[in-house]
Formats: sequence, C-alpha cells, structure tokens
Amino acid sequence: MKPATLEHINVTVKDPDELASLFCRLFDWKIRWSGAALNNGRTVHVGSDDSYLALYTHKQAIETRSRNPEKINNLNHVGIVVSGIDEVESKVKEEGYKPFNHGEYEPGRRFYFMVDELEIEVVDYS
Repeated sequence: MKPATLEHINVTVKDPDELASLFCRLFDWKIRWSGAALNNGRTVHVGSDDSYLALYTHKQAIETRSRNPEKINNLNHVGIVVSGIDEVESKVKEEGYKPFNHGEYEPGRRFYFMVDELEIEVVDYS
C-alpha cells in the first residue's frame, strides 16, 4: 500500500483572494479553485497540482490575534519547500514582509515571515 500524503490544510484568513495572490507571486503557485463556502463564506485553493492551502473566510470571521504555539489545536506555522530560498526571501521583502528566525541546519536553510496572522516557514533542502 502506498503511504498517505497531505493534500491540503484549510485556514481561516481575512482576505483569501489577497493572500492567494501573494502566494502565487512568492511561490509560483496557482489558484486551483475559488468560490462560495460554508456560512456564506469564500474559499480559495492555492498551491500546486499535488497539494494546496484552502484559504477560507466568512462575514463573521473574528481576528483573535491569539497565535500561541503552546495552545492545543492552535496552528503553529505552515512550511513551504522552495528551491532558491534567497530569491524567495527577496520577493517576501519586496512584498513588504519581514523575514525572521533564519536558520541553516540539517536538513536545510529556512526563514519565517508573518502574513495575515499566519506564520509561514520557507525552507530550501537543496
């Protein structure tokens, strides 16, 4: 039997269209699908042919600013594998985001940035 693979993660964000557009620019992703969603909301699926992020919002979405990696069921971060991490970091900066927590250790180089209260880890294994 073939091992299971992760297809997608669904996160609630302020503006799924804006965030999907940013991810397309940064990671050369594409919008796989977008449309109406649960509770009169909207979802945008953005990623590759194999996996994606489902970016969801609805009218009653509340900003909690309660990111806490010590809290159970709290999303810590989303890791995205790239090749050419320096180029991606330049794009992140050009978009106005501040990379932080740079690391170079096995098995690769990485940095993080915050967007829409979502921490993104960018990692390069090459």
